[in-house]
Amino acid sequence: METSDLLKKVRQIEIKTRGLTRNIFAGEYHSAFKGRGMAFAEVREYQYGDDIRNIDWNVTARYNHPYVKVFEEERELTVMLLIDVSGSHDFGSAQKLKKNIITEVGAILAFSAIQNNDKTGVIFFSDTIEKFIPPKKGRSHILRIIREMIEFRPQSRGTNIPEALRYLTNAIKKKCTVFVISDFIDEHPDLERALSVANNKHDVVALRIYDEREEELPPIGMVKLKDAETGRYFWINSSDATTRKIYRDWWISQTGRLRGMFTRCGVDAAWINTREDYVKALMNLFKKREARK
Repeated sequence: METSDLLKKVRQIEIKTRGLTRNIFAGEYHSAFKGRGMAFAEVREYQYGDDIRNIDWNVTARYNHPYVKVFEEERELTVMLLIDVSGSHDFGSAQKLKKNIITEVGAILAFSAIQNNDKTGVIFFSDTIEKFIPPKKGRSHILRIIREMIEFRPQSRGTNIPEALRYLTNAIKKKCTVFVISDFIDEHPDLERALSVANNKHDVVALRIYDEREEELPPIGMVKLKDAETGRYFWINSSDATTRKIYRDWWISQTGRLRGMFTRCGVDAAWINTREDYVKALMNLFKKREARK
């Protein structure tokens, strides 16, 4: 992509996603995602009902009167975007490919983070770690992230989500909020364990991006298909009812497996169809989290 075309594309995404962030997501994001914990704010005189465990004994001894430490919620977050750049995202039966939706959703989350004075970083992954952008603040940093999401070309085409989660836990030492943005077409046997371990250290949120043609095959006769991750070609008879049923059953099984996995690991999740408005899915996710607080 030419530099001028890239800058134009970045600007278009910035205008769209910043507008959505400012008008729709600002309050919901702030409410749905808390900081790392409680931070010391001040010392004041003890009042009836205060927790005696918060008494500051040094200050109390100095003034011969009980004083307590006051804590407040630490609002600043570190937000990490784990972006799946495997070959299966070069697909879409509507106006946008899955990777286009991933770019816009990632941009919305990044702009929401900087409006909340949070740091944002990115891990691009396939079946290996493709690129790591350490978390920082600022508009120029977010625009760099968007540029990378638009023009990044992975070295590999496969998928290994557990590897990305392991890299995350090693690279980011303090607790952060993690958005795994992927189609989750990954049957790696270690996926559930990796999700559980990552969510015990961080706050992991799964955003599954999918296309309706992945749910069910249309009956259009003999079709030559290509596996985007392996490059292998094969023919199927999509008009055959048994073939369509096998495919549909696979999709239902995969979806059920993921829902159960997210529940067992305590991972919040949103399901985003390329043909539908992702704003609604994200709003429902934010409101669900806020309602639990």
